[in-house]
Amino acid sequence: MAVVDQQPTPYTGFDRMLIDGEWRRGSTGDTFTDTNPYSGATLTEIQLASADDVDTAYRAAQRAQRDWAAAPAQERSEVLLRAAEIMRQRQEEIVGWLIAEAGGTRPRAEFECQLVRSFTLEAASYPTRMSGRILTSGIPGKENRVYRKPAGVVCVISPWNFPLQLSNRSVSPALALGNAVVLKPASDTPVTGALLLAKIFEEAGLPPGVLNVVIGRGREVGSALHTHPVPSVVSFTGSTEVGKGIAQQAGLKRLALELGGNGPLVVLDDANIEQAVQAALHGSFVHQGQVCMATNRIIVDRSVQDKFTELLVQRARELRTGDPAYPETQIGPVINRTQLESIQDKISRAEQDGADVLVSGEPEGPAGLVLPPHVVLGNNRSATAREEVFGPVATIIPADDAEHALQLANDTEYGLSSAVFTGNLERGVRFASRIEAGMTHVNDTTVNDEPNIAFGGEKDSGMGRFGGEWAIDEFTTDHWISVQHQPRDLPL
Repeated sequence: MAVVDQQPTPYTGFDRMLIDGEWRRGSTGDTFTDTNPYSGATLTEIQLASADDVDTAYRAAQRAQRDWAAAPAQERSEVLLRAAEIMRQRQEEIVGWLIAEAGGTRPRAEFECQLVRSFTLEAASYPTRMSGRILTSGIPGKENRVYRKPAGVVCVISPWNFPLQLSNRSVSPALALGNAVVLKPASDTPVTGALLLAKIFEEAGLPPGVLNVVIGRGREVGSALHTHPVPSVVSFTGSTEVGKGIAQQAGLKRLALELGGNGPLVVLDDANIEQAVQAALHGSFVHQGQVCMATNRIIVDRSVQDKFTELLVQRARELRTGDPAYPETQIGPVINRTQLESIQDKISRAEQDGADVLVSGEPEGPAGLVLPPHVVLGNNRSATAREEVFGPVATIIPADDAEHALQLANDTEYGLSSAVFTGNLERGVRFASRIEAGMTHVNDTTVNDEPNIAFGGEKDSGMGRFGGEWAIDEFTTDHWISVQHQPRDLPL
């Protein structure tokens, strides 16, 4: 595709959703107002979908998927490559929407935009990586072939915190591998969670009906999405509670679930404290802590606890809060009032149970949703440590030694991302291998994501893996076809 550096005309029509190649309004008659979480200003109003719209989207996807799966691998790759180039051309437009709708600071929005593009480029390689196998047989004259095929129609349900990335992380691989998709974004981020992506793929030449968007309230479309007979895979990113509900109701569909987290960052007695503080600061406060991989708990060896705490408190107090549109802002708004109240409740309960709140502040900003950084000194039973906060709160937990730190790290029902800091890398790897999590990073933040790596969790943090060859496995299926080259002597 030719590189065009001229700024493209901004997308419009974000009051409608894409179903069967047509931008249409939902059929409920109920309208949702999408607002800026910092200013409270209205961004768009969308007439919401019903269960009938969900059915229409799935039937369209089912029809379109057959031809899309039959398209040459190179053709599917080229659509993904064009989409990645459009993302590059439209970066400022995309970043602007991520700031306005998701409340992301400019550096965070730019990072998400780049991450989305890198995942799309990775997915562009998938059509030619769908390899099958030929296996031997114990039966004379038999040849066993295993063909890799698209799963069919994929349901993608995405959250509001990293809306574009956490939609595209499933949408791009699913499309590249020959599937059709029905995408439902979170209500707080309909544009960045779905409509922008649909516009990009439409501009890239994706055939009508291959990607469909349904925007609706959970009570209207929730169960219709994951219980419908058409989709063979449900990819959900969100809370553990909702994920468990989907698992109970979805029947025999394949599930790819990324659920809650309670990430521990362990600081051992030989750690570089400066580096550990920087990683903890990033892990706890990036995007206001609204990250599934966030550092929810900082478990620190008592021998270095005072030094670590003093430096973390100092750095947290220096973070700049305010309008996320300003480049200097480091802490912007949380997504909505309900989320703010949930964070404040956890802080209050932790304090009531004896935790010390070392850094605090009252909500600010035009909409009152900018919560300053909080640092809590508590234990593993403190509400801000026991529960996933999903807000700008760091809880420090003292540990007696490395074994105690490991016990504390694993004392949670979650197992998504984790980290350990130590001056001895091999000690760090040995410690990391004993953490019950899908991902552990030695001398780095808990917040890591790369397009070619297995991303996912253990325990109540989900099932399945995203990224690289693991994404190929999630969105394809194997078909065993045997060939009997010579007459077989059967017993009956």
